[in-house]
Formats: sequence, structure tokens, C-alpha cells
Amino acid sequence: MPKNQKKNKPRQIGKQKVEKKHLIDPKHKNTFWTIVVVVILLIFFIINNTREVPEQGIYPPGYTSAQTDSN
Repeated sequence: MPKNQKKNKPRQIGKQKVEKKHLIDPKHKNTFWTIVVVVILLIFFIINNTREVPEQGIYPPGYTSAQTDSN
């Protein structure tokens, strides 16, 4: 028997898989996206409710434009 006997290792043909380094830890990924969606919805809610849009529709009987100016 030869002294320097090689051990049989399984040979890998092709490239080795490189582990991806995540930008966000997968444990916190759902929490992050939930917070992002809530913040975006909050921004839209604030923008929608702070705009001053003239009300549309038919004026009631007996309406005069002087009444709205005094309010």
C-alpha cells in the first residue's frame, strides 16, 4: 500500500453555489414591508384629506352666494 493514499472526495463539477447576502434579514422582511405599506397609505390619506376641493352638486333651493362668503 502506498503511504500517500488519496481519500475519495466527491468531485464538484461546475461552479460552487455562493450564498446570497440579503439586504434585509429574512426574519424582518415581512415587518419591513408592512411598515412601508402603512407609511405609504398614511401619506395618501393625509394628502387626500388636506386638499380643498370645491364641493360638487346641486345647490339647495333659496341658496345665495352671499351665505357661503359669510361662513
